[in-house]
Amino acid sequence: MKKSAAVILLAASAVLAGCGGDSGGSASDPIVIGGKPWTEQYILPHILGQYIEANSDYTVEYEDGLGEVAILTPALEKGDIDMYVEYTGTGLKDVLKEESKPGQSSEEVLERVRAGYEETLGATWLEPLGFENGYTLAYSKDSGYDAKTYSELAEISKTEDMSFGAPHPFYERQGDGFDDMIKTYPFNFSATESFDPAIMYEAVKNGDVDVIPAFTTDSRIGLFDLETTEDDKSFFPKYDAAPVVRMDTLEEYPELEEVLKGLAGQISEEEMLAMNAKVDVDQEVASDVAREFLLEKGLIEE
Repeated sequence: MKKSAAVILLAASAVLAGCGGDSGGSASDPIVIGGKPWTEQYILPHILGQYIEANSDYTVEYEDGLGEVAILTPALEKGDIDMYVEYTGTGLKDVLKEESKPGQSSEEVLERVRAGYEETLGATWLEPLGFENGYTLAYSKDSGYDAKTYSELAEISKTEDMSFGAPHPFYERQGDGFDDMIKTYPFNFSATESFDPAIMYEAVKNGDVDVIPAFTTDSRIGLFDLETTEDDKSFFPKYDAAPVVRMDTLEEYPELEEVLKGLAGQISEEEMLAMNAKVDVDQEVASDVAREFLLEKGLIEE
């Protein structure tokens, strides 16, 4: 009888351990972090994941490069991934299909997407990481254009042959895509082309097109010596980067939200740009770049 009791106690202990005890979620059940298929989004999942593992007992699994927002949003809803880094303007317009308001602050946009995701997607937005990756219309410095704003560039398009190249989804986006952009800024493009995001920078550098919607933290702006312009009519909303997490995941892993607060405001636009350059220009591995950043900032230890 004593032996049977001991066996029962051991079995019960094993079950409790498998349930994760007080920490919520089992240590054997990793938190799955997704990402989009471009440089910055290969780095960010590893910044989140390595920081989580260094500051908690949780383990992490990566689905970096999984897809764009049309793939990541349903993956988040279905629980195929637990979290990923999204940009507030993308959440507002591409996911919630809400209109942005010119001049709306980062805080106001964040409040809107947080409320919308919690109500419709069962997910929430944590505090932003500290940088914005928005759009800037960029052109080659060899083009001969002299424009500092979108409006000035639009004026040039009325008198000079100017072509535009962008990723295919940019032409389909509602609210902050091509059709709405040319309603706000009266561009007269002679032609439009579709390019993979990784190709469009080379296209404008090589003169295949004259203008592209570049991402402000993309290292290829400097690498290809491109000139950027200012969105002087505030057409594009704020695109602050922040972790988006399933609310069920936060319940299952109760320490997770508090842990991730340690990354709030920690990445500046200059730091993100430098990390992207290490991957794009120096050919470093994204996970190594993430680790180096966390170590240099004192966010993790060797």
